[in-house]
Amino acid sequence: MKSFEYTIKDEIGIHARPAGLLNKEAKKYSSTVTITRKDNGKSADVKKLMMLLALGVKCNDTITVTAEGEDEEATVAGLEAFLSANL
Repeated sequence: MKSFEYTIKDEIGIHARPAGLLNKEAKKYSSTVTITRKDNGKSADVKKLMMLLALGVKCNDTITVTAEGEDEEATVAGLEAFLSANL
């Protein structure tokens, strides 16, 4: 299991468009990917779009992204790059 923390910089947070793109990015990997909000401990499977949106992640929220599976290192690297570029 690999994980990293990231603070959301997008002023709207994880809303529909970036959530869809994040979901699509996560589906490129076979690992299970989970996002957990640091402030309240709620988590969601990134590959399930409605669960991801239900987290209600806002600007300046810190999240922990966890990948577990055979390609977890590539998954973490790819999602960290995606988040830095888009959120």
